[in-house]
Amino acid sequence: MRTFKKIGLTSLAIFISVVVFIIPFAFILVTALKDRREAAKMEFSWPTELHLIDNLTEVIEKRDYMLITAFINSTILTVASVAIMVVLSAMVGFVLQRRITRFTGFINLLVLSGLIIPPAVVPTIWVLQGMHLFKTLPGLILVEVAFGMSFCILLYRAFISTIPKELDEAAIIDGCSGLPLFFRVVLPLLRPVTVTIIVVTSVSVFNDFTNPLYFLPGDENATVQLTLYNFQSQYSTQWNLLFMNILLITIPPLIMFLFFNRQIVAGMTSGAVKG
Repeated sequence: MRTFKKIGLTSLAIFISVVVFIIPFAFILVTALKDRREAAKMEFSWPTELHLIDNLTEVIEKRDYMLITAFINSTILTVASVAIMVVLSAMVGFVLQRRITRFTGFINLLVLSGLIIPPAVVPTIWVLQGMHLFKTLPGLILVEVAFGMSFCILLYRAFISTIPKELDEAAIIDGCSGLPLFFRVVLPLLRPVTVTIIVVTSVSVFNDFTNPLYFLPGDENATVQLTLYNFQSQYSTQWNLLFMNILLITIPPLIMFLFFNRQIVAGMTSGAVKG
């Protein structure tokens, strides 16, 4: 009876995965291979003639190779944001977990509020304008770091609680303290949760549509998600080119998830189970 129940749940999970993930991805793929007339019908059918190279070339050359510029901007944005988030969040999580003071509860409340309170767009733009960072890549990097740090701090803090304090004390007895203690002893032990945070936040920042739209307007500042506007207007939409664009910008995050799937689960569960 238990075996039949397990098989039934597994079959249900596979069916839901196919409906939610595989079928939409297959629809994107076949539509990206059609010409404009066939794609406009929005039918889930194999194209009568493949237009892979034509559509791919037209998408890349659109608006003076805007897609290549967007990939460069998104790569810089993702690498810089994730690097800052990992280092700062690990240091904050370490201090909050190890040093308990009367302000710890208030600081934890501030960190938690970062997950609950929605971002305020207009005040953020006002602050960026005051710092002369509005419509600049460094300004958007700071925004992504600010919006993503709460999630990273909570994960790091949960994982650090599983590391014995005796390791810190042994390192201090050996003459290691402060930043050397963190970078030489603690940070290498955080590798599982660091891999999880790098993958999850990289995909989140790379696929972010809202923040670049608000805080980094302009064709020269376009990120990959904003290139979707190239093939959509008020009166017509080039569905074949739009889906080819979606296919191209979906590939990098998909590859990351496929390669680091096990590390993501290990990092999430290790902190959750032992914390």
